[in-house]
Amino acid sequence: MSAPAARPKLAVFKFASCDGCQLSLLDAEDQLLDVVGLVDIAYFLEATSKIVDGPYDVALVEGSITTPRDEERIQEIRRQSGYLITIGACATAGGIQALRNWANLDDFIRTVYASPQYISSLSTSTAIADHVAVDFELRGCPINQYQLIEVIQALVAGRKPHTRTHSVCMDCKQQGNVCITVATGEPCLGPVTQSGCGAICPTYNRGCYGCYGPAKQIHAQSLTDHLIRQGTAPAEMVPLLRNFNSGAEPFRDESNRIESLT
Repeated sequence: MSAPAARPKLAVFKFASCDGCQLSLLDAEDQLLDVVGLVDIAYFLEATSKIVDGPYDVALVEGSITTPRDEERIQEIRRQSGYLITIGACATAGGIQALRNWANLDDFIRTVYASPQYISSLSTSTAIADHVAVDFELRGCPINQYQLIEVIQALVAGRKPHTRTHSVCMDCKQQGNVCITVATGEPCLGPVTQSGCGAICPTYNRGCYGCYGPAKQIHAQSLTDHLIRQGTAPAEMVPLLRNFNSGAEPFRDESNRIESLT
C-alpha cells in the first residue's frame, strides 16, 4: 500500500495589523475543521505555538509593511512560499495605518511614544504587493471567513478561487435595500466598493465605508462628482475615501484629487 500524499503546508504570518483577519479564520469553527483536514498548519502563532520550518506550500499574510525589518521579513517569506495570499485591508492596501502616508511620521511618534529615539519605522504603511509578488488578494476589514475557506479549498483542489468582485450595490439590490444616497442624500461608497460584507451598513441605513476596497472597473470620480453635486462637501469626501483602504490606488488617487480642490 502506498503512503498517503503529504498535505500542503500552510503558514499564517502577521505584520502591522489588529489580528482581526486571523481571528476570522479561527472564528470559522466548523469550516475550520474542514480546512485542518486538508492542510498541515505549519506556522500560525495566533492559534498554536507549534512551528514547522519552511518552505511552505501556501502562506497567508496579514498586515502592512511599516518597518525596515518588515521589508526584510516579507522577502524571506516570499522565498519560502509557493503561493502567497494577502488577507485583509492592511495587507492589500496598507490599512487604516496608511493614513500616515499623508502626515508627518515624526509628529506621530513624538506624540505617542515617551522615548521616540528608540522607534524604527518607515514613513509609510504599504501593501504587501508593493514589495513582493502576490498570488491572490483577499479584501476586507476584516476578511469574509467563508471567502478565505473557499480560497484555501480551491488551492488544495488545484482550481481558481470563486470570490465576488462586483460592487456592494448589487448586494443591496439582491436584498431589496432602499438606496441610501437616493433616499437620504447620505454619501455611500457602495457603487465603487467590492462585495464581501453582505452590504451590512446599507442594510442598517448607513452609507458604505468601503471596507472591502475598490471593486473592479470602477470610476471613482463619477461617484464623488455626483455626491458633491448632491451637497456632500469635498472635505467630507476625503476622509470617507481615506479609511480602511486609503492606500488602494482608486481611493488614494481620488482622495488626492478632491483634496486639491478644497
